[in-house]
Amino acid sequence: MKNILYIGFIILILASCTKLDEELYSEIPEDRFPENADQAAALTVPPYAPSTQLLDNGGWWFAQEVTSDEMTAPTRHTDWDDGGKWRVLHQHTWNNETEAINNMWSHYYDGAILCNEALFLLPPPTSEEALSSIAKMKVLRAFYYYLLIDNYGDVPYITSFADAPSEPFKTKREDIFDSLVQSIEANVKFLPSSTSKYDVGKAMAFSLLAKLYLNAEVYTGTPQWAKAEAACDSVIEMGYSLESDPLAPFITANDGSTENIFTIAFDENDADDRGEFNLHMRTLHYNSNLTFDMTVGPWNGFAAMEEYFYTYDDIDKRREGFLVGQQYTYDGTEIVDDGADGAKLIFDPHIPALQMDATYTSVEIRMSGVRVAKFEIAIGARQRLSNDFPLFRYGDILLMKAEAQIRQGGNGDEYVNMIRNRAGLNNWSGVDLPRLLEERGREMFWEAKRRQDLIRFGEFNKSWWEKSASSADRNIFPIPQWAIDSNPNLALDPL
Repeated sequence: MKNILYIGFIILILASCTKLDEELYSEIPEDRFPENADQAAALTVPPYAPSTQLLDNGGWWFAQEVTSDEMTAPTRHTDWDDGGKWRVLHQHTWNNETEAINNMWSHYYDGAILCNEALFLLPPPTSEEALSSIAKMKVLRAFYYYLLIDNYGDVPYITSFADAPSEPFKTKREDIFDSLVQSIEANVKFLPSSTSKYDVGKAMAFSLLAKLYLNAEVYTGTPQWAKAEAACDSVIEMGYSLESDPLAPFITANDGSTENIFTIAFDENDADDRGEFNLHMRTLHYNSNLTFDMTVGPWNGFAAMEEYFYTYDDIDKRREGFLVGQQYTYDGTEIVDDGADGAKLIFDPHIPALQMDATYTSVEIRMSGVRVAKFEIAIGARQRLSNDFPLFRYGDILLMKAEAQIRQGGNGDEYVNMIRNRAGLNNWSGVDLPRLLEERGREMFWEAKRRQDLIRFGEFNKSWWEKSASSADRNIFPIPQWAIDSNPNLALDPL
């Protein structure tokens, strides 16, 4: 006879931390309480779903990239103004009602709470499978809390479900950090070594540990470079390898990549309740549909910043992930832009201003900025791509290993040069931190790593194109106003 557990009030209790859009239950339905291993395993599936919301309107990707020195979302006459939501990210003038900042808070907590729910419902571990399921949920929960402390600093840290507080207080960032690394290290031994790229396994857990330790000085004030290096070594020993082509991890059928460790699965046929991978729509020109024989017209927005683009050497193979110069149809005909009086469609790296009003020419407004095709845009692409998005990949692990070595006074040339050689570039000798940051920028572009890197290297608050120097309080985002309105304790200092 199944136990009927009364937990409906939990959803209301946790509403102060997140806008969960779930059906409310007065009791757990019989089909939700596990009777066997298959049912127990099924409980661990829903907590992955919020990760599909990290791209696009979920806010996370925007907050990591548009705030950086890599890319921008200029206003093109009347297009892409959107109430200034892109400018405030670019210029570091956001507030706690900015869309991206509001949206990502919700999705992070959706994921953490679903992990807590799964852990509450899972039966006591009586087998290796059960131990593995519990370990996966604890590490996945750590991933969501890693995103929370990385973006917001001090936040409520809830690891229970049935007895979660109705109006939780914030916990200090460093205390959450300590709990996360302890949880991952305690559970990694129960995780599978060989696993799907969509599932939590040992390599994902060690990659997450490497990220936490690499940023420990930012999160806690105390660097932990040796532990970061050790976590990278644990991944390196697991047999991953670089693809021979630097763009291979990003092709449409990249689910079999030897380089990708933990990814978000996307499919052009995804249901509407899943997040979209449509960054190609946001960067390509209105007429770029002719280049890829697309069934829809793109929106002519995001572009690489000029200074950043020119950090790539002309022979760098990664440069092939950009669209620059004359554009052609998929069968080789020059494209013209009727909206610019029939001028040839030529992407110019120079963007004249963050806000291009009618005083600029139609060519400047419509064609300025290098566009991005790092993730393959397949012929016949639709509004959604089927490429998986890597949250952790081996190329990043090698660069993190190099950074940890350099910061300990060692030499990281070997690992940096593995990345450079793959890009068709010569070896470097005596790589220092400024050059490493440059190489990280070229390698990790468009993968939502730049904001974190700039903060760790002390560069995030400096001025760059159309952005004045910002203060250190910009290194974290403010808790959304709607969350504070729901729970006033979020406006208080952590206990």
